[in-house]
Amino acid sequence: MPVNKCRGPVLGTGTAALALAFSALLLAAPDAAAEPVDFGKGGGTEQKGGGDATGIYAAARIQYSGSVTKDGSTGNVAPADVNWTPPPCWYAPYLGAKDFKKKMSEDLERQLNTPGMGGTAGSALGQTKRHYEDEFGWDGSPGYKDYNVENDGKGMFWAGVENPNEPDYLKRTSCTDLPFWVENGEAPPARYEEAIKPEMLAALAYQHMQLPDTKVTLAPEAETKVNLPTWAWLDKAVFDEVQATAAINVPGFNIQATTTAKPVALKLEPGTKDAETYPASGECVINADGSIGEPYAKGKGDETPPCGLKYLRSSGNGTYKLQATITWDIAWTGTGGTGGDLPNGTFGSEQAVTVQEIQAVNR
Repeated sequence: MPVNKCRGPVLGTGTAALALAFSALLLAAPDAAAEPVDFGKGGGTEQKGGGDATGIYAAARIQYSGSVTKDGSTGNVAPADVNWTPPPCWYAPYLGAKDFKKKMSEDLERQLNTPGMGGTAGSALGQTKRHYEDEFGWDGSPGYKDYNVENDGKGMFWAGVENPNEPDYLKRTSCTDLPFWVENGEAPPARYEEAIKPEMLAALAYQHMQLPDTKVTLAPEAETKVNLPTWAWLDKAVFDEVQATAAINVPGFNIQATTTAKPVALKLEPGTKDAETYPASGECVINADGSIGEPYAKGKGDETPPCGLKYLRSSGNGTYKLQATITWDIAWTGTGGTGGDLPNGTFGSEQAVTVQEIQAVNR
């Protein structure tokens, strides 16, 4: 995912100082009232905003559904590619023209009338006001007349949104361009590389995805013997593909992406060096029917399990922490026939295994 770079023309010729002024407006807003589009936290998050009698829509939020977290936090899947990250910020629909005028003009007036406001910050605020009221613009960014209210209902102003789960502050706050107008049914200008798109929604769905606990079935279960092969398996009925969807739906702009995770391998780590795994790599591949490993059945005591392990030393008065990690193949499909692959994900859990010595019987 591309990381937004703050655009930096000088005051009077570009957006840097104006973006600074807009950032000041957001930071100064009481209770963060001027935050752009809602972060869309949590599974099943509903769209908020809507319209009045004129049909003017105020805001949109990303809606998450499927196997996703309920509180807006990141899910439990870890990308195998440590260099891959979801978007730290993006541009998305914010307000209709009339609502934007009301909000922006009030914030601008409040800041311009703040005692001591002057210098570069005051000039930037003044230019921001001219940009939306008096058609003041620059290369690639034409100004607006009276906040474009003559086109109210025909589009929306878009604004930057922070990804609250991005730990890097500079990346999270790097979508600093001033809000810009997008007509209904039209794509945002190409220069806004961080404008929300299906592949970005797919990455956000990935970030919020919840995978099931990786608890394998063992035989013997929980308690085994030294040098006794322990069988391990996962049934397809218990462990199948997982899907998470992220969507934005507002008048004139509706996109979504569904991210699908399919289990492809199980890795067993016994929790001690005094053990062997089957196969030797500890990697148990998925079977044709979607299961992993093979259930133990009576009469197989002398056979080598296709997936399992053997402990060579007793756990004494404690237990070994068996780590079972699933590798997930992750792909996505989205609006307009878009789709592709995302980095494989992993998720594992620990199981306590007691290993006892085989007691010899003297006759």
